[in-house]
Amino acid sequence: MANYFSIFLVVISFVTGIVWLIWALYFAPKETSPTNESESNKGAKEAKDTELPAFVDFCKQMFPIFFGVMIFRSFIYEPFQIPSGSMMPTLLTGDFILVEKFSYGLKDPVTRTKFLETGEVERGDVVVFKYPLDERKDYIKRVVGLPGDTIIYRGKQLFIKKACREGQNCTGLEPVSVKSLGTGQYSLSGFSLSLFEEQLGDVKHQILHNPSLRSSTTEVIVPAGHYFAMGDNRDHSEDSRRWGFVPEENLVGKAVFIWISFQFERSPEDFLPTWFPSGVRFSRVGAIG
Repeated sequence: MANYFSIFLVVISFVTGIVWLIWALYFAPKETSPTNESESNKGAKEAKDTELPAFVDFCKQMFPIFFGVMIFRSFIYEPFQIPSGSMMPTLLTGDFILVEKFSYGLKDPVTRTKFLETGEVERGDVVVFKYPLDERKDYIKRVVGLPGDTIIYRGKQLFIKKACREGQNCTGLEPVSVKSLGTGQYSLSGFSLSLFEEQLGDVKHQILHNPSLRSSTTEVIVPAGHYFAMGDNRDHSEDSRRWGFVPEENLVGKAVFIWISFQFERSPEDFLPTWFPSGVRFSRVGAIG
């Protein structure tokens, strides 16, 4: 859906711009040579805009708006809504976030072909990407493994052996630092979740485990041009452990900011519909860790 909207913005910007340009070049009234300007001449000039056909006037007024939105959304920031709890506690259902589109390169908004390199993915980044099994869907997860890394997830403990180039002083398989922060703050489907602080590279963030669930073992080597991504709600996230790696070309951008957060806690019996917010979590507005 997001990609269809990008195509729509490109098409509508092109159409309104071309209509306005053709009118200005070939059909707009020509200005007469400058003379002593009389009141009637001034009036004629001021009336020129009113001579525009309705459709041309619409295109003239709307082209800057459509073009500006296209540039902002395609190359700078794009808004997204968090629809599930797979990234709890970092992101909650009802969070509205901004995704920085230029973090990892500028892409053609229609074909998503990168034409300018601007940065690289770092371990610990929260990224939005096209779901590899259905690119019509946008997913959001945290990057755990970079190309060439060995990733092992066993007994709810993450181990990483970083990619090593020839000649480097390479490290072996190392456990990712995790510190318990207790339980009781978060729950899901009636189960109390355990809160931990994890450190991936320079990024400290919080994750959740469900002590009532066991986790399977995952052991992979991340191929070139791909990333291994996991949700912070480790036992309730469909991520790279289940559907594989994130191709670099599927990256949309880096999630950087929560600009508003709504609660949706209405029951079907309420007067207002369930999709209508029941409250605003102003405390959540800010940068994403």
